[in-house]
Amino acid sequence: MLRLNLSTEPRWLDLGHGVRLLVEPLTTAIMLAARSDPTIIAAAADSGGSASNDDLARIVAKAVARIVVRDWEGVGDEDGKLLPLTPEGIDALLELWPIFEAFQTKYIAGALILDAEKNA
Repeated sequence: MLRLNLSTEPRWLDLGHGVRLLVEPLTTAIMLAARSDPTIIAAAADSGGSASNDDLARIVAKAVARIVVRDWEGVGDEDGKLLPLTPEGIDALLELWPIFEAFQTKYIAGALILDAEKNA
């Protein structure tokens, strides 16, 4: 059974290591907007369609995160000073494997599982 969460309110997503992101619900509109992100289009063009699934997953996760993340907690510089939320900071955060994996698993995977079930 598909369980719909009709809330449109942002929610905190715990990624571990003391990091939390305030994210909007993942919708079709957000996924379509992410697919139109210039970094995704450029990666597809640069690779001639041969970008690996891992490369595409990383690029898509960053594009989605830049759209949906409204705030963060537990992200600081090398001196421990809290950093303000920026698109560049989101990209840098998702370059950390455990954070990327948690974001993929806890946030994006649900949408991809539904998409896979639809296409089965």
